[in-house]
Amino acid sequence: MAYRGRFAPSPTGPLHAGSLVAALASWLDARAHGGQWLVRIEDVDQPRCVAGADREILRQLAACGLRPHEPPQWQSQRETLYEAALQRLAARDAAYPCACSRKDIAQALHAAGREKPRHGELVYPGTCRDGLHGRAARAWRFRVPAGVVAWTDRRLGAQSQDVAEEVGDFVLKRADGLFAYQLAVVVDDADQRITHVVRGEDLTDNTARQLLLQRAPGLPQPAYLHTPLVLGPNGEKLSKQNGATPLVLDDPLRALQAASAVLGLDVPPSPSQPDWLAAAVRARGGQSGHDRPREHARERAAPPPDPQLRPAHRPHHRRPARALETLGPQYRCPTSRSRWTSRRSSAAMRPPCWRSASAWGKPRRTSRA
Repeated sequence: MAYRGRFAPSPTGPLHAGSLVAALASWLDARAHGGQWLVRIEDVDQPRCVAGADREILRQLAACGLRPHEPPQWQSQRETLYEAALQRLAARDAAYPCACSRKDIAQALHAAGREKPRHGELVYPGTCRDGLHGRAARAWRFRVPAGVVAWTDRRLGAQSQDVAEEVGDFVLKRADGLFAYQLAVVVDDADQRITHVVRGEDLTDNTARQLLLQRAPGLPQPAYLHTPLVLGPNGEKLSKQNGATPLVLDDPLRALQAASAVLGLDVPPSPSQPDWLAAAVRARGGQSGHDRPREHARERAAPPPDPQLRPAHRPHHRRPARALETLGPQYRCPTSRSRWTSRRSSAAMRPPCWRSASAWGKPRRTSRA
């Protein structure tokens, strides 16, 4: 099947340095495979959307030379597709109505001696699995089957998650009537015939839920690749929620070069933006195998990043951090079980480096539950 990839930003504000990394990564991967690249505006969560942000995102992508092969689509215009998908799942008994509020769930878990772990999910206890018991429905949930979901990430390698134990039956349609991200993204990827998903590593632990939603009605399963993240000044993932500033595109080529450094790309200098993008596609194609995590890789220094950019690795939930990179006075160590490792500050300190020959490949990654 021909490669079809996508970039799917939420219009909660303009693109920032971290979102440009994700956009460039997905665009380059599509071009390196000779495929098509689409843009989808994920505005299904309307209360979080900012008026005009969608158009500004499209303008920023165009300024960087990242143009989709087809007209962009908006999730807010596709709700009939999501409703039809929900009804098909319900007809298969794979979805059911739920009357529980978050307070109800927390109380049920407390009564059962199960507390919400720090940074973990509020695991649904299955209260409404066997019916509403006279209460009014508030939301719809997916009936998660027992067992571990396993998949192979093109960068991270073998992955696994027991969704039933770690998440429980998750929401498909919210109490406010809005469709949940998990359902919308699966329906859209299938409808747009997406074969490859390239996105930030903060979305890794959504993958198992999306695989279950794909398998229930027999939808095709895309290949997944999760890219390195970018940290903000507070050490968290750079995002609009923690104060990421909008991308300044007075010099789009400089912004692209900074994003490529986060991805570990070795792109030679070029006189123009189109020439640089063509060189970046060649560099991405030359990195590959295209996909397999590297078992043996030499260290190499990365170019000095843009001040906004600090390449980062988001730890998988409930597991210690393992990173590709070392940046700043503290960094996440790929071999230590401890959360942070310090290193000496010195004028002779070598520049930040990637732990593998490329940020797209990663050595010896074990399965994660």
